Amino acid sequence: MSDEYLIKNTTKEQREAIVRASCGNECGQCDGCAGGLGYDLYQPYIDGKMEIADINANFRANYMHSDEGPDISPTCGEVRG
Repeated sequence: MSDEYLIKNTTKEQREAIVRASCGNECGQCDGCAGGLGYDLYQPYIDGKMEIADINANFRANYMHSDEGPDISPTCGEVRG
């Protein structure tokens, strides 16, 4: 990621615009294509508390290590059970 998106190099308004554009929610009329997940997920970045890279890493770690969710078949991505 470019340094231009780091908290220290952006204002809160710029971070809000970055998140809106990234989540497909330019108009603010809907939750974008992330199903409402995007904007809420990146609120710590908007508030200047956590960098985007750290939020993404935490999300991936939780997603990859979660015991919840369907059992995915190793063939063709079929969901079993």
